[in-house]
Amino acid sequence: MIKAEAPIETHTDGDGHEHGSANGLRIFILACICAGLAYLIGVLVPAWGDWAYAIGALIAVLPFAKSALEKALKGRPFSIETLVTIAVVGALPIDAGAEAVVVVALFSLGELLEGFAAARARSGLTALAQLLPSEATIEVGGERKTVPVTSLTVNMVMLVAPGDRLAADGTIVDGRSDLNEAAITGESSAVDKGIGAPVFAGSINGDGQLKVTVTKDASNSVVARIGDLVAQAQASTAPTARFIDSFSAYYTPAAILIAALIAVVPPMLMGGEWSTWIYRALTVLLIACPCALVLSTPAAIATGIATAARHGILIKSGAALEMLAKIKIAAFDKTGTLTLGHPVVTDVEGDATEVLRLAAAVETGLSHPVARGIVAEAVAKGIEIPGATDVVIRQGEGVEGIVDGVKIALLSPRASKSLTPEIMSRIDALERQGKTIAVLFADTKFVGIIASRDEPRTDSKPAIAALTALGIKSLMLSGDNQRTATAVAAPLGMEAEGELMPADKLDRIAALKAEMPILMVGDGVNDAPALATASLGLAMGGGTDVAIETADVGLLRDRLLAVPDAIRLARKTRSTIIVNIVLAVGLKLVFLVLAVFGITNLWTAIIADTGATILVTINALLLFWTFKPAQDVSTSAPARDI
Repeated sequence: MIKAEAPIETHTDGDGHEHGSANGLRIFILACICAGLAYLIGVLVPAWGDWAYAIGALIAVLPFAKSALEKALKGRPFSIETLVTIAVVGALPIDAGAEAVVVVALFSLGELLEGFAAARARSGLTALAQLLPSEATIEVGGERKTVPVTSLTVNMVMLVAPGDRLAADGTIVDGRSDLNEAAITGESSAVDKGIGAPVFAGSINGDGQLKVTVTKDASNSVVARIGDLVAQAQASTAPTARFIDSFSAYYTPAAILIAALIAVVPPMLMGGEWSTWIYRALTVLLIACPCALVLSTPAAIATGIATAARHGILIKSGAALEMLAKIKIAAFDKTGTLTLGHPVVTDVEGDATEVLRLAAAVETGLSHPVARGIVAEAVAKGIEIPGATDVVIRQGEGVEGIVDGVKIALLSPRASKSLTPEIMSRIDALERQGKTIAVLFADTKFVGIIASRDEPRTDSKPAIAALTALGIKSLMLSGDNQRTATAVAAPLGMEAEGELMPADKLDRIAALKAEMPILMVGDGVNDAPALATASLGLAMGGGTDVAIETADVGLLRDRLLAVPDAIRLARKTRSTIIVNIVLAVGLKLVFLVLAVFGITNLWTAIIADTGATILVTINALLLFWTFKPAQDVSTSAPARDI
């Protein structure tokens, strides 16, 4: 759970190097004071200047020397702190104390910047924590009572006044209002909600008075779950970061060895001056500090995950973020993912008003999805639905009943008798479009046809088009018959494979995975195995808990355009990592060559390292500042509970 008051931000890099914003600031101030005092002493009493700089350098480097010793005792002798300590101590015998103390100050500035990068990437967690109020108003026995949020339990009734933030997840039991859920789901528009609608902790109530039954306490709210997932993801190590960690384990001792050779070989074999080559060796040692390189990947990964969470996309690990960037094919479940998840009336043939009036009369109260769709269509068109008596369900055929004294039957085409070839031809044409047909009879006489289908969501086509523009092939995997699957998929610009049981989906995904990285997008319990089998699983915002928990990526909103958004962000993060590594390594190589030829000194060496750290930090944070999700093509579906 996110605590109400977050501790001072820290992060640990691949070298086991912990950076804390407050601690880094203290070390930087200490180094600046040492450098400043040494300079004043040197000006006031020049004879003591060298001693002042030497003592100042030793005092300033103490925190890094202490850290280097602790790591050495834990089996990590070749840390960044080790390089700095050797360089500073080595500078004193060759009368480079002034440069040494400034080196420590500049290096501590670099450390402070690293801490800032980590804290900025994680700032979203602190913001999430602040979404929850500290108190809530509840109703007990008809009386109002103010209690701490931490004391809220399931089934308590909260009273939410206009403008208040919700203290816990719940369900509205009285009232109606527009709720601003932008901080949680990324939905910019307020969402109208009434009795029975789920609401989330951290949402801002509009102008309505609400009574909300608590369904989850503060520790299990959607805000807390988001915070937990983002924190876990940012703490995980991505593949690129693991490679850099491994590389650093060899890089640091190699840098020390090269510096030692530069210090010893030219004076011993070429007659060079010891002071000159030791100075150059120390410069090389400082330039070799891999601060920017070590920061290059985790800074980008942490920022990418925080940016995704800001837009309602939960990426559960650094590995998942990197895999998203590699996806070549996206497989989709049909029902509830690409489609609305329930049939809607698409065609009515005959006297439309009369056909819907009579059909809705015998279908009212039935739980079948097609029945609910027909009743909903009649209600939407403002048709007055009469009562029906003696309603009988004919299993596998349809339903019949008495309406206004007339026997009404709504049957499947296969159960219908004496249909003319012209009507059968029309039914066949509608069925070829993947539609379910019901034929209406009044006293055995044909009255009309109602066609319904689980229609694609309004954002399905633009989402598939966006994936195609990214070079990603889209494929529908459905349990429906092939004709229905193709009828839905073709207008969306994607291929379809129908008549697949859950086991068949697994086999198909496994086969595709062997060829290229595949993303599985689904929302139901039967999708969970496929989500786990794919290279990467993405659960839609309207999905089940099983799907959300199984998937590597979860959406807080039922928004299909978030799928290409997530991939764009992942690719942008990958590009950021590559640029960061090039910046870190490129600057090192340039200054290393210059150092060997004596063109640079200790000051420029550490400035180069600090400069690289600044560039890497800014480049990573650009993700947070510049990424924009695609515009929704319609009002987004409500967020779901994770």
